[in-house]
Amino acid sequence: MVSKTCFAGGRSTKLVATELGGTDYISLNVYDLRRGPLLKPCEMPEQKVIAFLVDLSAEK
Repeated sequence: MVSKTCFAGGRSTKLVATELGGTDYISLNVYDLRRGPLLKPCEMPEQKVIAFLVDLSAEK
């Protein structure tokens, strides 16, 4: 299950995902800054978050 919440007029996004039938968990924030997007994983390696986002994009 994936939950996406936008803040600050869409300039900040929080994404939380839980594995269906499992215990894996992803949580991240993305900030739309003037210099470009800033990814901030929540208490997990950035590589894990990026791999999840790539897989999520491939599913669409």
